[in-house]
Amino acid sequence: MFCYQCEQTAKGVACQTMGVCGKDPEVAALQDLLVYALKGMSMAAVKAREAGIDVTPVNAFTAEALFATLTNVNFDPEPIAEMIRDAVGKREMLKDQLKEKGVSLPDHPALSFTPEDDLHAMEEQAKDKGLEADRDMDPDSMSLMHTLLFGLKGVAAYADHAHILGFENPEIYEFIHQALSEMLEKRLSMEEWLNLVLKCGEMNYKTMELLDRANTTTYGNPVPTEVPLGHKKGKAILVSGHDLKDLEEILKQSEGKGITVYTHGEMLPCHGYPGLKKYAHFYGHYGTAWQNQRKEFAAFPGAILMTTNCIQKPKDLYHDNIFTTGLVGWPGVTHIKNRDYTPVIQKALELPGWEEDEDKGSVKVGFGHNTVLSLADKVIEAVKGKKIRHFFLVAGCDGAKPGRNYYTELVEKVPGDCVVLTLACGKFRFFDKDLGDIEGIPRLLDIGQCNDAYSAIRIASALADAFGVGVNDLPLSMILSWYEQKAVAILLTLFWLGIKDIKLGPSLPAFISGNVLGVLQKNFNIQPVTTPDQDLAELLGR
Repeated sequence: MFCYQCEQTAKGVACQTMGVCGKDPEVAALQDLLVYALKGMSMAAVKAREAGIDVTPVNAFTAEALFATLTNVNFDPEPIAEMIRDAVGKREMLKDQLKEKGVSLPDHPALSFTPEDDLHAMEEQAKDKGLEADRDMDPDSMSLMHTLLFGLKGVAAYADHAHILGFENPEIYEFIHQALSEMLEKRLSMEEWLNLVLKCGEMNYKTMELLDRANTTTYGNPVPTEVPLGHKKGKAILVSGHDLKDLEEILKQSEGKGITVYTHGEMLPCHGYPGLKKYAHFYGHYGTAWQNQRKEFAAFPGAILMTTNCIQKPKDLYHDNIFTTGLVGWPGVTHIKNRDYTPVIQKALELPGWEEDEDKGSVKVGFGHNTVLSLADKVIEAVKGKKIRHFFLVAGCDGAKPGRNYYTELVEKVPGDCVVLTLACGKFRFFDKDLGDIEGIPRLLDIGQCNDAYSAIRIASALADAFGVGVNDLPLSMILSWYEQKAVAILLTLFWLGIKDIKLGPSLPAFISGNVLGVLQKNFNIQPVTTPDQDLAELLGR
């Protein structure tokens, strides 16, 4: 295997024997083969669009299948193999329709290969189809092409979330197909690959905008909400991941059954949505970020549902109490299809639940763009009156790799006349700290999930408009942490928007070559984090 798509990749180079995430060589090979199959299907889809053929049957599937290859989503070889077969079947369907119109396709193996029936044989098929197969390319072009691939996986994840709620934009699927098709032909120059990478950032912006509209149309705009960190006596279900629809269905199906529903990880911001918080048995938040789940889940006395990426190998202690749904999978773990959560509810009723109430304080969520922009006049007045000196967006993924305590220390050292905006699971390093307020404006504003990065962009853009300056001229610094491919897509969006002076950590991506990094630093002045004291001094001194 060869995988270097996440921040924790082995030795900062690549996972080559076993994934740090828990992905074994068989699953890695099958995911490589799935991406290869999607490239072939995408090439056929590009030609089909040009020929006026309806490609709707392959659109949402493309996003789902790419999402399944994102870090910490699916570790089960069987469903991945089924997606490979499905991709080839859809490719053949498009080829037949093209043939009827007299349209020919390039002579490429990805357009003709047939997956073996046996998983081991399928694994053998993948040996020359993974990332290392691109070593014949110019190293910098390969670096950009892989950056594009990982960015596409992030776009696919956001597109899938929006599709689940009934929101789609055909332009997004069209771009994914075009980009995957280009990866088969490998004909672009370094400059052309860079342009396509930035185009991916633009398409991710449109996808995040679509997802924001899907979430807020369906569940309302988030409102400031106190979320208990303790628990109530009684039966319990814990929902982790990112998907709002799954949470809604759990709440509907468990209503009136004497079960309290809690969030874990990135589901915390769901407490701010009016359409979800209306359920009386939706109570509080348990635990922190994804990398702590094996300890936290082992201590949870109820049923657990994983809705999207972030799953780790379950311990035997809770193996029978955890369930997956959607694209998430782990061998031997019960997978829920069609959102029928009866098994989860039944398991929660069988388990002891919490023995007594416990108060562990609370945190406040619900500071999406609608809420923050409603405070815009107050914020502008505080800035002009020199009450607020600077804004720090401290956001991104959390992880287990050493060095992430940097973000905790930095937030603790941010001066009292500064405001910290945060989103995604990286906030669990400091989400429960009381930073007080400035003129009634909380100094720590939780914007939401990584899926809510669009909110942060909207807030920054609105403040820039209010002050009549560009975003780069605001008293705003972005200090980001990354782990997986949704973070890559967000970073590409920031580049497309022309955002400069970003601090990124805890380490830089292994798939970025030295020359590509040089181009990014020249154009956007992106820099690795150093120490909290040094970075704060630099950013506040600008």
